[in-house]
Formats: sequence, C-alpha cells, structure tokens
Amino acid sequence: MPLTVPGEWAPHAAMWLGFPSHEELWEDDLAPAQAEVAALARALAGPGGERVRLLVQGDEAEAAARALLAGARVEIVRGLFGDIWLRDTGPIFTLNQNGVAAAAFRFNGWGGKYVLEGDDGVAEQLAAASGAPLTGHEMVLEGGALDHDGFGTVLTTRQCLLNANRNPGWDVAVAEAALKSALGAKKVLWLGDGLLNDHTDGHVDNLARFVAPGVVACPVSFGRDDPNGALYDETAALLASMTDARGAPLQVMRVASPGFIDAGKGEPSPASHMNFIIANSAVIAPIYEERAGGFALDALAGLFPEREVIGLPSRAILTGGGSFHCITQQEPAIPPL
Repeated sequence: MPLTVPGEWAPHAAMWLGFPSHEELWEDDLAPAQAEVAALARALAGPGGERVRLLVQGDEAEAAARALLAGARVEIVRGLFGDIWLRDTGPIFTLNQNGVAAAAFRFNGWGGKYVLEGDDGVAEQLAAASGAPLTGHEMVLEGGALDHDGFGTVLTTRQCLLNANRNPGWDVAVAEAALKSALGAKKVLWLGDGLLNDHTDGHVDNLARFVAPGVVACPVSFGRDDPNGALYDETAALLASMTDARGAPLQVMRVASPGFIDAGKGEPSPASHMNFIIANSAVIAPIYEERAGGFALDALAGLFPEREVIGLPSRAILTGGGSFHCITQQEPAIPPL
C-alpha cells in the first residue's frame, strides 16, 4: 500500500479529542467549553459510534471530564499540552504497507501567534498512545491546513501554506514536494485566502472539505451581512474548475454558512459549519445560530445519507478560535486484506 492519508470517512480505530484544561486560557469560558466538548465526546461515542480518547491535563480537568462524562464510553487520557487544538498539534496519521503510522511536524503557534508550553510534544504523546511509529518532519505544518480525499488529492490555501511565518521561502513547488514526501500527496489543489479573522491564517478546514472522492463542500453565504460571502463564491468557482489526482472534475456542493457571528465589538468570528467531523457512524457539525444551522444540517444530511448528522453548540469553543474539527484527530483503522 502506498503512503497515503485516508479520507476522513474511512473507518477509524479511534478519535482523539482535546479537553479544555487551562483556566488561564479559557477564563469564564472554561466550564461552557468543557460542557460543549463533553457533549461532542458523548455524540462520538454514542450507539454505533467509535472509540473516543479524551486528552486532559491536570487533576481538576480530569475530575471535570469524569463528572461530565459519567456513564459514557469515553477513555480519559492524561497528557501535557498547551491547548486543545489536536488537529494542529497532534500527528497526521497515515497508512502505508506496514499499517498505521504517524507524521509529526513542527508547530510554531500558527506563525508565532500563540506559542504554548507542551504543544510541541502532543504529536509524540498521541503516537505513543496509539502505538503508531512516529516520523518527524522539519517543516512547520498544521493538520487543519490540509484536507484529503484518500487518493492523494490534498486541498489547502495559499494564505496558510505559503505564509512566510511558517516556512520562509516556500513556493508552490517546494510545498508540493514536501507534501508528497511526508504524506504521499499526488496532487495539491490550491485555494486562496481563508475566513476573515482566522488566526490560523486561513485553514482550509474552515472553508472547504472533501465529503467523498471527487466531491467538495464549501459554504454559501447566509444573510446579507455575511462577511465572507464573496470569498465563498470565489472558492466554489475555483473548485469547480479543478480536477482531483485521478483526473476527475470536482463536484462542488454548497452548505449554508453561519452568517455573521459576532466575536465582540462588531468584529466577525471565524465561525464555520465546515468545521464538522466525519465519524464512523455520524457527522457532527458545530452550530452557532438556529436557522442557519438548520439549513447546514439539511445540506450535510444530503451529503452523508449513510451517517447520522448531528448539530451541537460550539459558541464557547469558538472563543478559543476554532471548533470541532480543530480539536479532534482521527486515528485510521487498518483496512482488511
């Protein structure tokens, strides 16, 4: 089996999930964020769900997690980390001829914005706990900057991957060679900018996601004051002009955005329904506003007829800068022979 990153819809052996554990970071949002993460963990581990491994730090956080998750089939794993964004600080799990492996990349706090003690050791901890051999890579890369179709097609944004605050001097050719070597990428599809006020510098998992081979979902604006409306239309048009690694034209499906979600002082937050998780038996999407959220869930139900589509609140988690996809990392199952 050649080196590849499976599509997120491929079977998982486990889903890793970060639990808010640092009061000095979350302040008044700590308890609400913990409750939202616990609800997500319960949904992931529900009937027909999957193995959920919740990473916590410290006695108080562990006690809070155990209280919120009493009776749930969730494993609580002690660890050391700066914050809960495991999609970016954890490894990217791959498959190769020897089974599951883990690729670790340097993490620099999204271009030096939020450098927290412990984040640079998360990949090693998750790989060790999963039993996957770990390969380290010198380039700076976050998992949320990429999306994968399981056949070697990688979706990303120029704003993030070519940003000088990650890997100075990178251009398209250098980036594509690095992704081919580390993750088995066969073709990289380049979008432009990401959402406004996204401190990740435009992670693609807030903008466009593979939902099946050859099928990509991206938002359509909701409300006249949607701050990213023009970006969404530009992204959809660009995707519609692309082909994947197999040479097939992309089918583009639109999902209602949350519209304008106030981050405070009238500034838009980087809220996105694209930050959903594809689990073994469910798709779980963050919801910020009831009407827009209902439209988004209806669209996702059409895209994932074989999975239960669940919407859960993510307002408190969003105060930290991300949502459900940002705080999780799937560990793929070894496919049957």
